[in-house]
Amino acid sequence: MRADAQNAVNEIRKSIDLLKQRMDWETAQYRLEEFNARVEDPTLWDDAEKAQKLMRDRQMLVDGIAVVTKLETDVQDNCDLIELGEMEDDAEVVSEAEEALKALREVAAEKELEALLDGEADGNDTFLEINSGAGGTESCDWASILARMYVRWAEKKGYKVELQSTTPGEEAGIKSAVYKISGHNAYGWLKAESGVHRLVRISPYDSAARRHTSFSSVWVYPVVDDNIEIEVNPADIRIDTYRSSGAGGQHVNTTDSAVRITHHPTGIVVTSSEKSQHQNRDIAMKALKSRLYQLELDRRNAAINEAHENKGDAGWGNQIRSYVLQPYQMVKDLRTSFETSDTAGVLDGDLDGLMAATLALNASGKSRADAQGDA
Repeated sequence: MRADAQNAVNEIRKSIDLLKQRMDWETAQYRLEEFNARVEDPTLWDDAEKAQKLMRDRQMLVDGIAVVTKLETDVQDNCDLIELGEMEDDAEVVSEAEEALKALREVAAEKELEALLDGEADGNDTFLEINSGAGGTESCDWASILARMYVRWAEKKGYKVELQSTTPGEEAGIKSAVYKISGHNAYGWLKAESGVHRLVRISPYDSAARRHTSFSSVWVYPVVDDNIEIEVNPADIRIDTYRSSGAGGQHVNTTDSAVRITHHPTGIVVTSSEKSQHQNRDIAMKALKSRLYQLELDRRNAAINEAHENKGDAGWGNQIRSYVLQPYQMVKDLRTSFETSDTAGVLDGDLDGLMAATLALNASGKSRADAQGDA
């Protein structure tokens, strides 16, 4: 077996070992047998909520076992093919098996990453909110670049992207925008993007071609599942309607169709300005419930809570990531130290490497916390 194929095998087996570790492989079959026994209980559906959770947990375990089993089978089958091809001096068989191993390595790495998305709401759809920070027109332009970056990333993932509301900048770009991104693990992937993003570049708006630093903030929170009850006291909210500033159409700016909901106890403000007033009320209320659910998740997860508390204003000292376009090309995440010189790729939505590094960091921190809690 050639060195590159052997490296692929080593990496696949490493991913398999990590998958087994995260799902506690030694007890997986016993837990599945317990799930199957509980599914057969005729009283299971007396409590529909509990039954649905059990079925989801069982399916996750079934899927996890299937992934590990298939990876192990596929890697062994291709190793056997290479050995057979070498014995019979069949270069075509060897080459096909080696290419299959390289493709399998990518699949194993992807499954390894997905295994990190095991939080309570990680599988949910998500809201993505972008706000320009210090820097005026520069920051509004930077906010629009970030919006395009995340939309491109979501489209590459096959996710559905819906613009919920937007406020244009006075000269260029946007002051703010809220998107709903729908797809499996959308929140799990995007949750670590919350924070301040810093851009350094030669300003296209500066006639002297000087270097400028701009800031914009990103906030990510999950769409609440229908089976999760979030109570909102009508006395705690104020609903305002106002005229949409969106572009196009003879009816624009003639009716108060946009909706803003303010939640007094938390200070949360959500808006929707893209549809009819009735639809905007529904969208804004769902967004408010999602924000309140995020607060509850934060209280349960100290690490996430600390990250949100430290997010602060969109300016110096609060950034999680820097995007430097001049005098050199670099994107660096300040939490993980992950960096890349492919700035064009990142701004075009190639974010998986940055996200994966943060997911791995958060997973290791969670593991340490769990170990300390068990001690």
